[in-house]
Amino acid sequence: MNQPKVSIVIPFYNCPYVDQAIESALQQTYPHVEVIVVNDGSTRHSEKILPYMHRIRYMKKGNGGTATALNMGIRYATGQYFAWLSSDDVFDRDKIAKQMAFMQSRNALACYTSYRLIDAQNRILGQYPSVWVADRILFFERMKHHCLINGGTVMLHMDIFQQVGLFDEGFRYAHDYEFWLRVLLKHHFLYLQEPLLSYRVHDQMGTNKYSRQVIAEAALVQQKYKHITIRG
Repeated sequence: MNQPKVSIVIPFYNCPYVDQAIESALQQTYPHVEVIVVNDGSTRHSEKILPYMHRIRYMKKGNGGTATALNMGIRYATGQYFAWLSSDDVFDRDKIAKQMAFMQSRNALACYTSYRLIDAQNRILGQYPSVWVADRILFFERMKHHCLINGGTVMLHMDIFQQVGLFDEGFRYAHDYEFWLRVLLKHHFLYLQEPLLSYRVHDQMGTNKYSRQVIAEAALVQQKYKHITIRG
């Protein structure tokens, strides 16, 4: 099997768990990965990155939000595939290997998986199976009402960014939701029903701290795509 390089992009902003995220990316069993950490203007916890500097590609910028950090990482990536790891989450060691094998066996350009929930002490809270519909048109219609994809489970071929563009930096909180819908206009996501990501639930997580903004932006995304349909 061909083993193309995968660029794992880790946006970082004041997250105390960033060392665990980096460690999980560097410990992948898949042999060809590059780990790109984009410091989005952090004022705390940057020292946790220092032990890994010789093993990662490190970039620093002013604070602009997750979409801006992701886009910077994508622009500098040298891999043929992209994976996104939030700085408070953790990849399973075989996440990239299993997802790559699954995608290549089906000639897929986009894929996501299920995931498990963990707490601040890495205790498992439960497994979260994602929703998937085999028909792309029906899945798009479901997605227009609710985001069904966890960004940390996604792996994409870099060609997708050439076709649909990067994350929309105008959405500070719902950039991922908008992007998945844009991808679905051209390609379907395959779904690997195996938890390969540990998604951390904690008091300082963005979806909790900025829940009102997340809901408001999701509504804007839904309004943007409300009247868009995919023709069979």
